[in-house]
Amino acid sequence: MDKNGIPAPGKTGMARLMELGARKKGLIVCACVLAVLSVAVSFTPFIAIYYIIRELVAHFTDLDALDTAYMLRFGWLAAGGAVGAILLNFLALMCSHLAAFSTQYELKLAYAEHIASLPLGFHSANATGKLRKIVDENIEKLEGFVAHQLPDLFGSFAMPVFTLVVLFLFDWRLGLASFVPILIAYGIQMTAYGGDKSKKFIKLYQDSLEDMSNASVEYVRGISVVKAFNQTIYSFRKFHETIENYGRFCISYTMTFEKFMSAFMTIIGHVYVFLIPAIIFIAGGAEDYGTFALAAVFYILFSFSLATPFTKLMYVSQMGRQVADGIERMDKMLAERPLPETEHPKTAKGYSVSFENVVFSYAGEGENEIPALKGVGFTAKQGEITALVGPSGSGKSTIAHLIPRFYDVTGGAVKIGGADIREMPGGDLMSIVGFVFQEVFLFKQSILDNILIGDKNASRAQAMAAAQAAQCHEFVEKLPQGYDTVIGSAGVHLSGGERQRIVIARAILKNAPILVLDEATAFADPENERKIQRALSELMRDKTVIIIAHRLSTVRGANKILVVDGGKIAEEGTHDSLVKANGRYSRMWEQYTGAMDWTLAGRRVMPARRGEKTEVTADVRH
Repeated sequence: MDKNGIPAPGKTGMARLMELGARKKGLIVCACVLAVLSVAVSFTPFIAIYYIIRELVAHFTDLDALDTAYMLRFGWLAAGGAVGAILLNFLALMCSHLAAFSTQYELKLAYAEHIASLPLGFHSANATGKLRKIVDENIEKLEGFVAHQLPDLFGSFAMPVFTLVVLFLFDWRLGLASFVPILIAYGIQMTAYGGDKSKKFIKLYQDSLEDMSNASVEYVRGISVVKAFNQTIYSFRKFHETIENYGRFCISYTMTFEKFMSAFMTIIGHVYVFLIPAIIFIAGGAEDYGTFALAAVFYILFSFSLATPFTKLMYVSQMGRQVADGIERMDKMLAERPLPETEHPKTAKGYSVSFENVVFSYAGEGENEIPALKGVGFTAKQGEITALVGPSGSGKSTIAHLIPRFYDVTGGAVKIGGADIREMPGGDLMSIVGFVFQEVFLFKQSILDNILIGDKNASRAQAMAAAQAAQCHEFVEKLPQGYDTVIGSAGVHLSGGERQRIVIARAILKNAPILVLDEATAFADPENERKIQRALSELMRDKTVIIIAHRLSTVRGANKILVVDGGKIAEEGTHDSLVKANGRYSRMWEQYTGAMDWTLAGRRVMPARRGEKTEVTADVRH
């Protein structure tokens, strides 16, 4: 049981559904009882009609002898039964909906809080579409199950019981003749949908939906690339294939059960076909032909109403299996455990960051994967700038992600102020580490709200001061509603550099003593880079800074430069000392400064006369 009162994953299938659905036990019990009562009362009109018909048959030769008051009472009973069944069903649905909405709210809240507590590695391994589908579809279906299917389930199971009572109430022989086709129909249905075959279908169905959801999210995110290259959905192979696979799977499955479903619906909807021969056979030996004729008419009329409850029971059961599979997928996510918290927390004594023989593998300890880091050791001193440089894939970003404990190390330790970050409370760790990554994410909220994410307790004036320090104030003031402008609203467009500066303003407001910068200016144009660098200089003041950069000019003034290569620290020192060492950094610096001298010069030749070639040349000069 978690802090929201959600039962821990353990049970599966219908048992798990009932466990989650019964969290609001009082409302659920009321809903189920009222649903059963509604079903019971719904049979009242049929019984009342039987007695009305009996009165008519008894006096059809002398209509003046009809007991009008007697028939009127049963007429009112039939009307009251119909109204009562509707009212009881309405009350049942009201109770179940109250329970469903409350359960849905708590489940979504618990799920959102849980996935937010999981490490970054979990989110890297699980696509956004898959996580979104659980919230948008699986939990939504649970709400539908609790609100509708759960009371319907009890009502549907009660319906056959009351149906059997009515069937065998007046003439057991005709009742048996009506019940045999129902057994045959359900035998066919269980042969088709029962057992492991149905479970396998539900799993494959949900898998195909997840694949299509993941591909659709990826397609929408890459729509600008698709449009830029004048492509269509058919060129986005993965999305197109998931749609086709889903369609082929559903059609093939539907066609597989075509005959079974047709047979079931035909038999359950035409019980009278079995009933009429039984009536003809029994009629010859009837002692009281009038009474038997009355019963025969009643059973024929009643047989037309049998299809609805039994078909409903089939669909409720099928929907329950689909919802159960969706909840199992939610439970798999809830079973994922956050990084463990220590029972004996320690406090950092200072803000120096130390890596002590750190080994890290994304697959985890004991897995057959080449480690991303192999025995990394260094110290980023408090108040100094430590830069990480090296080729792509060398392990720089992995080092940066380990500092705020997005992952746990496989071996060794990461320490802040002498305390192992695994022994620090998660909230304390996140409060002293700030980070600005190259991938900028802003919420579709006001600019002020986006900045206040750095510190929810800060005032508007403090947020605006942080924006000024981050070089944001000038462009924000030009927006339609200034700091209250909602990002993504109509007519509002921010450049990459402007979005980056808002993220920096968020970090300035947080004012964490340790700062991790991962390619913060990687995609900025020269003008925005100048402003971002000015904002970063304000942000980095008096802090322990770990900065990752491909542009070596941005880290030239760092107190310490670490050259990362193949998951190891290959070199360490200042810019000048590393250049003089004539090692890897020196070669990187030569390549970097050499690339800065490359120019592209073009020369256009005037159009030639007719019959002559027109030539345009471009010279690359060093």
